[in-house]
Amino acid sequence: MRSRGAAALALAAAAFGGCADPGPKPAGPPVVIASKSFTESVILGEIAADIVRGTGLAVEHRRQLGGTKVVWRALETGAVDVYADYTGTLYEEILRDETPHRTLDELDAALARRGLARTAPLGFDNGYALAMTDARAEALGVRRISDLAAHPDLRLVFSNEVMDRRDGWPGLRARYALPQVARGMDHDLAYRALDAGAADVMDIYATDAEIRAHHLRVLEDDRGYFPSYAALFVYRAGLAGRTPSPVPALRRLEGRFTAPGMIALNARAKLDHVPESEVAVDFLRQTHMEVSLPSALAPPKESAVATIGRHAVEHTTMVLLSLLAAIAVGVPLGVVAARRPRVGRVVVGAAGLLQTVPSIALLVLLIPLVGIGTPPALVALFLYGLLPIVRNTHTGLVGIPEPLRDSARALGLRPGARLRLVELPLALPAIVAGVKTSAVIAVGTATIGALVGAGGFGQPILTGIRLDDFSLILQGAVPAAVMALALEWIFDTAERRVVPRGLRKQRGT
Repeated sequence: MRSRGAAALALAAAAFGGCADPGPKPAGPPVVIASKSFTESVILGEIAADIVRGTGLAVEHRRQLGGTKVVWRALETGAVDVYADYTGTLYEEILRDETPHRTLDELDAALARRGLARTAPLGFDNGYALAMTDARAEALGVRRISDLAAHPDLRLVFSNEVMDRRDGWPGLRARYALPQVARGMDHDLAYRALDAGAADVMDIYATDAEIRAHHLRVLEDDRGYFPSYAALFVYRAGLAGRTPSPVPALRRLEGRFTAPGMIALNARAKLDHVPESEVAVDFLRQTHMEVSLPSALAPPKESAVATIGRHAVEHTTMVLLSLLAAIAVGVPLGVVAARRPRVGRVVVGAAGLLQTVPSIALLVLLIPLVGIGTPPALVALFLYGLLPIVRNTHTGLVGIPEPLRDSARALGLRPGARLRLVELPLALPAIVAGVKTSAVIAVGTATIGALVGAGGFGQPILTGIRLDDFSLILQGAVPAAVMALALEWIFDTAERRVVPRGLRKQRGT
């Protein structure tokens, strides 16, 4: 299998590279570098990917995988090898029971127990802070976080992840005795909310480029609530034993960054809309850390049409595979539920219960079982697609008039033959309706696959929100809507072909 894979890679390189020399072949399995779903993390991931790739190793960058819990779980399970994080996050959120004194020695010991290690800090701190528009803060005389207590009507919005973290809103509210009720909101959308006057206070990162662009006032943390958030790379300890090892390359980045420099990198990506890959290349050149594989630092630019086509293939694959699996399992479960009422209540109830599990929580739970990428997205879509199919199959079968069942029995048909020749055909309109509902749900829900690296139309949507790029959002939202409408039409057409007209009229379809 390995030789076949190598041959396929060689053919692909020849196809894309023409007659040019492809250069040295990367050694060993790829080093998988992950980044969270915010711009700074993606930039650091690109920089790490480039400098490791320069050692001759194959590298895969899994961009914007979601929040801290998603990426950390992927690192622990070996689905990824490296990602950039912050000391405050590690101390307060991930390893809080093992690092009571917030020391690097405690951090190293806690990481080692999990087979992990870290680099030294990269040179900048990206701590949390609170901010208001300068005009609003000036009008109210607010300069410190403690000043907020005198204004209980202020509308506070915090990143969804921060709403539940120990170093986030709950502890902040207790430390400052704040009377407000905060709401969770996507970090990038919160800036728009402040601009539009729909919110008054938000959490920010110290190196956010938007602070200056949106004319925000950073409030003084006068009671010293937020800890230090020094940036560093966390990696699987086994990487140090690889030959060649990517760890020395990662350590070249230690101390190479400054807070103003990181703000400038973020600004190029978010405000000037320069691709993160280009921002990373320019940083390495400006800091005289060019790598020895220049071709690796010049990824070809993909046209919008090619990008949409690639995402369409990814999205369609997720939808079709999960839908087929849901049909294969859901219809038999619906049959069992119809024939055994007691079991049926449990089956339909369990399928309904799965619908109540938040999608991001389900994806995090699936990472240890199936890793990241397409597999967890497929499993999640399959589970979410079961309920309409199970319920409609059950409803269609139990709704068959009893005289029709008696007629089938009078013909001497065995139970299996009655099901195949009489009951399922009569229940077909309801079953098709359930499959159609499941398919449409899958198209919309598949956008969450981008949170675990599965691609699809969720990828440009998330990137567009992060970069405040409406055209990118449309690149994902419009094709997804078109796909949902197309599936509706396909199933309506199929229903007219496979369901007899009399049954369609009888069922009102």
